[in-house]
Amino acid sequence: MTTTSHEPEQFSVVIVGAGQAGLSVSWHLTQAGIDHVLLEQAGVAHEWRTGRWDNFTLVTPNWQCRLPGYDYAGPDPDGFMTRAEVQDFVSGYAASFNAPVRSGVEVTRLAERGDGGYDVTTSAGHFIAEQVVIATGGYHDPVLPAFAAALPASITQLHSSEYRNAGDLPAGGVFVVGTGQSGTQIAEDLFLEGRDVHLAVGGAPRVARFYRGRDCVAWLSDMGVYDVPVQQQAGGLSKRESTNHYVTGRDGGRDLDLRAFARDGMHLYGRAHSLTGGSVLFDPTLGDSLDYADSVAESIKDDIDRYIAREGIDVPTEDRYTPVWQPTAEPTDLDLEAAGISTVIWSIGYRANYRWVKVGVFDGAGHPTHHRGVTDSKGLYFVGLPWLNSWGSGRFEAIARDAGYLAERLIERVSLGRAHDESRHGQLAS
Repeated sequence: MTTTSHEPEQFSVVIVGAGQAGLSVSWHLTQAGIDHVLLEQAGVAHEWRTGRWDNFTLVTPNWQCRLPGYDYAGPDPDGFMTRAEVQDFVSGYAASFNAPVRSGVEVTRLAERGDGGYDVTTSAGHFIAEQVVIATGGYHDPVLPAFAAALPASITQLHSSEYRNAGDLPAGGVFVVGTGQSGTQIAEDLFLEGRDVHLAVGGAPRVARFYRGRDCVAWLSDMGVYDVPVQQQAGGLSKRESTNHYVTGRDGGRDLDLRAFARDGMHLYGRAHSLTGGSVLFDPTLGDSLDYADSVAESIKDDIDRYIAREGIDVPTEDRYTPVWQPTAEPTDLDLEAAGISTVIWSIGYRANYRWVKVGVFDGAGHPTHHRGVTDSKGLYFVGLPWLNSWGSGRFEAIARDAGYLAERLIERVSLGRAHDESRHGQLAS
């Protein structure tokens, strides 16, 4: 429970958000003895409680779950934590160093102070901070297409973040739109539960779960792929808009092969673009999207093969993937009523929402401008964003590195401020 105070509280650092990113920064500040507070609207690890479906698992292996001062210590390092296990892991991390979290506090406004530092307005009163770390992630407002409003009222609509399990949905077919990590895994979850699934396939790439005796994540980690700064990627900063490769950690981990789903009875379509007379219309992109996803998965195997050869690693060879299904024709429409569709699940992403941040550190699209989380506004930082520094920035162990880098900047700035104050006080005393 929070109480409103008329007197502002002052801290060297205010961290907005108490997920794994904000907590990682807090750990470093705690070790350095820097006074700070984490302001959390819903509670530690709340996104793992409320923003995932029941059968969710991480797509990265447990050994990659490394935060500052706190590594995965369970019995299955090569396995994949469930939603509840991730929640416990992050909550346990906060408890391990008694992180100074204020739960139930919504930050409504962040603005610069005229004399330096920042004003932080919240539902629990006013805070003053010399420095602020925004650790709220980059996924805030669910995206729905414009034609969603034209769907018949009889059809249940929900965003992927609201999906929990097949049993919660009305009887009938389910139309899933989007094939990023969430869309493909939700489509599989529904399909395994015996639902009639229709899937609009987008342009997301895929990756094999295992290749030549190891998880592909392990190979790519050894190869340093997750550590390459975004500025060195093809396309530079535009890489931050990339969609992650789809794969699953369910049941010990496996590929997500949309062609195999189609072979077994799932209905696949190209990119959905509009609604006319109760029918969803599609671009003829299904074949190209499936081919592209496969080509990316195979190109990753090519990279792994070259790495194995270059390093002289003795591992068995493996046959390459052969497509198990091809579309014979490109479906152009789906009559929802005729197909018995009762539910549509939109899995086409999120928009960032930083309207509460009244500091000029954003580009024309509303994305924060920064270098490794450091903005041009002195003392203001971001952490926990996808591609903050590298592809790995969305994964636990790279979040830890990103947080460590920012913590150095924070601690340095606090130390300089204290040294300045001591010098000033000494001059006044003399």
